[in-house]
Amino acid sequence: MSLSRFVPLFLLSIAPLFAVSPLQEKVRAWRVAHECELIDEYRAFLAIPNITIDRANIRRNADFIVAMLQKRGADARLLTLPAPNTNPIVYGEVKVPGATKTVMLYAHFDGQPVNPAQWAPGWEPFNPQFVTAPVEQGGKIVTGWKSGDPVNPAWRLTGRGSADDKAGVFTILNAYAALTAAGAKPSANLKFFFDSEEELGSPNLAATIEANREMLRADLWLILDGPCHPSGKKAVAFGVRGDVNMSLTVFGPKRPLHSGNYGNWATNPSWQLVRLLATMKDDDGRVLIKEFYDDVIPLTPAEQKAIAAIPSVEDELQRELGLARPETQGRTLFEGFTLPTLNINGIQGANVGAQAANVIPTVARAALDLRLVPGNDAQRQVQKVITHIQAQGWRVIDHDPTDEERARYARLIRIDQKSAGNNAQRTPLDSPIARQVVAAVQSTVDYPVVQLPTTGGTLPLITIEQLLGAKLLTVPIVNADNNQHAENENVKVQFLWDGIETYAALMTMK
Repeated sequence: MSLSRFVPLFLLSIAPLFAVSPLQEKVRAWRVAHECELIDEYRAFLAIPNITIDRANIRRNADFIVAMLQKRGADARLLTLPAPNTNPIVYGEVKVPGATKTVMLYAHFDGQPVNPAQWAPGWEPFNPQFVTAPVEQGGKIVTGWKSGDPVNPAWRLTGRGSADDKAGVFTILNAYAALTAAGAKPSANLKFFFDSEEELGSPNLAATIEANREMLRADLWLILDGPCHPSGKKAVAFGVRGDVNMSLTVFGPKRPLHSGNYGNWATNPSWQLVRLLATMKDDDGRVLIKEFYDDVIPLTPAEQKAIAAIPSVEDELQRELGLARPETQGRTLFEGFTLPTLNINGIQGANVGAQAANVIPTVARAALDLRLVPGNDAQRQVQKVITHIQAQGWRVIDHDPTDEERARYARLIRIDQKSAGNNAQRTPLDSPIARQVVAAVQSTVDYPVVQLPTTGGTLPLITIEQLLGAKLLTVPIVNADNNQHAENENVKVQFLWDGIETYAALMTMK
């Protein structure tokens, strides 16, 4: 007998345990009535290029957000530093009569670089459009749709920033708009902080806080970034990994050489680089660099219990991603979040594919990404890698080599850092404010909210915590299969709608 025939009875048996609150009903009704308007505004927002170093377009994005805030009745302004090559922060506030607490709502609107040639045909980074599914699942562009038409909540909206993290700006502002329309009052004063340099590691965040310390004080910072649990279940994250990047450049001949005429004689920097990288990690995913894991702070019993309770997604992810086995067997995806990583973001030598030529290249490069956990320090972790490289017989420099250096050292490597990086941050699971946040999110769903001691990604939360003494919690809202930081980024429409309800509940939590 098929078990499926009993599913309706089971659903009926749990239905009385969960009921949508009157406020949630009003928020949902407002969203349904304004879906077309909201989508039009969001598509216009996504159409503005948002690569962090494109300062002119970042300013256009900032001005767009200021207008969005003002349209919803919030005071808004740009926070700028008197320094060259900095992007403005968008700040807003809503004072609630009688409120004794203040909540800061954080998201960022800058995005990672894009290579349009890597996007699927017709999918463009800054031409947002609806698709039926991710491209990896055979998704197709929705044809015939025009502004004002109904939007299928199962569709995806494409574009750089559609999930990471303009979705955060969209969700926060429309949750507040929905409350206002419902005649509901937030339970705390609200402040809004929209970062424009997060994808660079927020290098000017500390200076911005120092210049606006009193303005930016709040009892709680709610962070909207990152994905929900891969199952689609809502989650609350209590911390983030840290992150620091390194660029490695290995030098070969001063000019490219014919691989037949010079092969077996001239050293190929690509071979040198891959041999070096191979010394850093074993086949089971363990980093072999000395003391790489030594300073990790052990998990508390509460954190261990929370990780054990996270729903398993490994088997499904392996099927979806076409992986025969995880890098480290016997460890879950989320257990891996609690350990530092060493990732190769990219390797580059000469050309491949149709552009491949029979050459020995002049240089080979690799970009490394080191994710950090509590106990790690960004610069200390970088130094561990440098010390390991030196132990392999390499001469480390911070510039292109001189002829004298080339003649003297057979193994020359240049190491650069894009930024100083961010350390990890974590808020105790049993803190009173954490319990309030979990309860607020729980009020919007009929299943246990997933509690993540830490997320996989990185945000500059340690800077905020240290400079402002703030409590910080992350409540993500987007689908996990959103391709953030990569080609064909997308957000599932239903997750945007659910996010509005989540943040309306957070803005009114007791």
